[in-house]
Amino acid sequence: MGRTGPSGVSDFGNKDSDRPVRRRTGLDIVSAVKMPEALTEAVDAWAEAQQLSRADAICKLVELGLRIAPAAPTPPQITVASDAARIEEIAVHEIEALLDPALPADERERRIRRLTEGPPEFSHARIDLPKPQT
Repeated sequence: MGRTGPSGVSDFGNKDSDRPVRRRTGLDIVSAVKMPEALTEAVDAWAEAQQLSRADAICKLVELGLRIAPAAPTPPQITVASDAARIEEIAVHEIEALLDPALPADERERRIRRLTEGPPEFSHARIDLPKPQT
């Protein structure tokens, strides 16, 4: 019979094995897994109880884990426009906190607008602002 590793699970890659090496058909992707020795022993024990090879046991355990694990949260669909609006909202709030409260309301608004929209001489270069109708 074929050689087995320390846990009794067959070692297909062992050159001294008298079992034929299982040839891959090219349908499955090969993935290497680095695990602590204790985890490898636990996987081997489970594989032996299920009468599976280590590779098949790892596949089965991953499938079982993915089946019971909560689904990964999907990232919210945030648009660039909503991001820009939120950033501008935060900027306005911070600028208001820095401005002198003694300034007249129209001057406060002018300064906030100039800081958030930029100087008028650069408005043509802004890609986030609508272009003026000519």
